[in-house]
Amino acid sequence: MEGEGVPPGNYGNHGYANSGNSACEEENERLTESLRNKVTAIKSLSIEIGHEVKHQNKLLAEMDSQFDSTTGFLGKTMGKLKILSRGSQTKLLCYMMLFSLFVFFCHLLDYLTEVMQETVSLEFVPT
Repeated sequence: MEGEGVPPGNYGNHGYANSGNSACEEENERLTESLRNKVTAIKSLSIEIGHEVKHQNKLLAEMDSQFDSTTGFLGKTMGKLKILSRGSQTKLLCYMMLFSLFVFFCHLLDYLTEVMQETVSLEFVPT
């Protein structure tokens, strides 16, 4: 008998079928590992995004409470201004006139100080 002691099998391809399968298996393993790495990267990225979203939500909640307190403060201020505007117009006009006079005298004092400095510097110019 020919091939005695040789195990039965398909030897028509001279053993190339098995090497083709191992090449496919190696390619599949390589692609599987690449896919595994990509899935791991996407997982870690999604976890980081989740942490960032939680942090941003916390900041938004803090801003919301600050805006609420500011809105309350502005509401109270507007209420006081309405009360002031309904009150005595003479008193408000008096305050505005006193403020205007104060600003006028500050500017006048500043102007006079500059004029005095110019005259003093002109008197002591060496000839």
